[in-house]
Amino acid sequence: MYRRTWMWTILPNFFEPVLYLAALGIGVGAYISEMGGMSYTAFLAPGLVCVSAMNGASFEVTYNVFVRLSFQKTYDAMLTTPIEPDDILVGEVLWAVTRACIYGGCFLAAVVLFRLVPLWGALLIIPIIPLTGLLFAAIGIAFSLRVPTIDLFSFYFTLFLTPVFLFSDVFFPLGERLSGIWLYVAEVLPLLHPCGPHAWRFAASSRRY
Repeated sequence: MYRRTWMWTILPNFFEPVLYLAALGIGVGAYISEMGGMSYTAFLAPGLVCVSAMNGASFEVTYNVFVRLSFQKTYDAMLTTPIEPDDILVGEVLWAVTRACIYGGCFLAAVVLFRLVPLWGALLIIPIIPLTGLLFAAIGIAFSLRVPTIDLFSFYFTLFLTPVFLFSDVFFPLGERLSGIWLYVAEVLPLLHPCGPHAWRFAASSRRY
């Protein structure tokens, strides 16, 4: 099915980080000489790779899973076969990780093409992409299996994913702007860990914390 619909589903999730990179990297980057020992565009690029993977997994296990579960009754039909509920759960999570790899991998190829990430750094980022997808696939599908109505997904994306996106070392190094208890609060945000110091150090040799 995805072979027939990929063009309409991949474009929105793929181009969102591309637009952020273009607008902030080129626009705001013109006013910032460097950040972390590199250009602001190069600073943004690896984090946005993780954001792309997060988006790919999150959309798959939220709206798509809920529609199949509550409206299309797809899983009811599947459970009439020898498939067990655990098989469906694992399949959905693995498919979400696959989509995360598609989005994150395509975006990573783009930033390597524009020389925003060195090739050796890109090779080290590759394992982070499926791990990011797995992390947000697990969180998203747990939410989807609990909510009674599709309208509540607006809260998930606005009140959870948006703060995670904005305060996870993607746009600025948290260690330089936050201190004390706020750094401990930031540690709770799941995107901080794939975008955090170790991932960044692999992505760009000159980045310092």
